[in-house]
Amino acid sequence: MTTALLISTYNWPDALKLVLLSVKQQSVLPNQVIIADDGSTKDTQKLINKFNTNFPVPIKHVWHKDVGFTKTVILNKAIKEITSEYIIQIDGDIILHKHFIKNHINYSQKNTYLYGSRVSLNETVSKKVLASKKINFNWLFSPGLLRRGRAIYFPMFNKFIKPESKNSRKLRGCNVSYWKKDAYSVNGYNEDFKGWGYEDFEYVQRLLHNGIKSKRIKQAAIQYHIYHQESPKGDTTIGDAILTRIIKNRVVKCKNGIQKLQI
Repeated sequence: MTTALLISTYNWPDALKLVLLSVKQQSVLPNQVIIADDGSTKDTQKLINKFNTNFPVPIKHVWHKDVGFTKTVILNKAIKEITSEYIIQIDGDIILHKHFIKNHINYSQKNTYLYGSRVSLNETVSKKVLASKKINFNWLFSPGLLRRGRAIYFPMFNKFIKPESKNSRKLRGCNVSYWKKDAYSVNGYNEDFKGWGYEDFEYVQRLLHNGIKSKRIKQAAIQYHIYHQESPKGDTTIGDAILTRIIKNRVVKCKNGIQKLQI
């Protein structure tokens, strides 16, 4: 099985640097890294170019012009560039445990997507981490871990978790993995989402409608979220309406996705 790590980012190269440093130390490397960039300035491009000089796997930077929050659009563009069979998706403000990729690969199953949680770093520790480039943490001794119990590494726990045919409010697009063919089967992300919304929740809801089950990963595939001010949610009316319609009508394929469909 070939694997791609898909990283979404926007104008925070200091955080993206820590993400890429944590990728370099993975016990199992992905076959490719794809960065879905929603319009960052040239500082992000410079950082990626520097990493590409000695990175253990190819990094592809997929960028488009900044026209506001269009995460679904850039994710679809990035997925089109992926040649691997399996996609592990994270955000550009996440530091990975050294077995993160290994865990997603080991627990991957046909007709199933995986989702995990994250351990948040508090504001004080996040500032120190950004300054020191620290990328390793201990669940017991490292300061500033919020929901510390999530940082306990015990992957055997997942042998007792079974796939389900339902969505979870605990799902986050910063820690999810799925088969590329399954992404195409539902036409990828819904580009009707503009601004902040439930684009990740809606996407996996359509996977479920297509017979793809969900499985949560616990005490494995651990990641650490670097603190930042949350962006204003703004008007979520459109996103709420899209999600409601998708669930009510059990929609599988969105019209405005990887391919523009006439449905």
